[in-house]
Amino acid sequence: MKRAPLKSILAGGIVLAACNMVYAHGDVKPQPVDTAGLPATGEEWLTENPYRAATAGEEVWLKAIEIGASGYNQNCARCHGLEVVSGGLAPDLRFLEAEEYGDEWFIELYRSGRTQNGVTKMPAFGELLGQDAAWAIRTYIETRPDEDAMEDVADELKALRDELQTYTEDASGADTDALKTRLSEIASSIETASGAPVADSVAFRAANLIDGTPEAFKSAAETLTIGLSAAQ
Repeated sequence: MKRAPLKSILAGGIVLAACNMVYAHGDVKPQPVDTAGLPATGEEWLTENPYRAATAGEEVWLKAIEIGASGYNQNCARCHGLEVVSGGLAPDLRFLEAEEYGDEWFIELYRSGRTQNGVTKMPAFGELLGQDAAWAIRTYIETRPDEDAMEDVADELKALRDELQTYTEDASGADTDALKTRLSEIASSIETASGAPVADSVAFRAANLIDGTPEAFKSAAETLTIGLSAAQ
């Protein structure tokens, strides 16, 4: 069952109370994020994510996800959970809508941070990490796959993973197009919790890795193995 969108939680004031209680970065020092390869966003802070595929193109979008994953894991996962899966205390950012309303909420908290009684609960990342890193992290967050959708396709992905593993030494018998097509079909069926049009799921990643070579089949199989293990 999906949780209520973060927008409705905010409307009820619950998240603001949760933020006061659970942001606990303390003395953890924010880690810099290397945003090389992304178009610069400029000095003026934006209110809408500029790295979405519809705006910046798929290549930039994929790069933003890659950089955002690193930035999130170094600076955000401690409170908000690995793969943005909250443990139930900090706000679950996967449900922050992938639209301007959600962007405005995200960037305001990112820039300003949060304090309580003079104690830093969440650092103000704006000046420390910059705007490019902010939108890369936002892109990574909003493309997290919905857990229920992943559960529905887990068995088939395991079967495809097993098939891919048979081609890691000799790919001559592989139907590359059929495997890539099926993984792409599964990927397109996996929704995001944020409403973003494409989920950065393991099926999506594996499909993009396959090129017919044994090395690619090995990488795709490993991607599915790691992703399926993390989803359990």
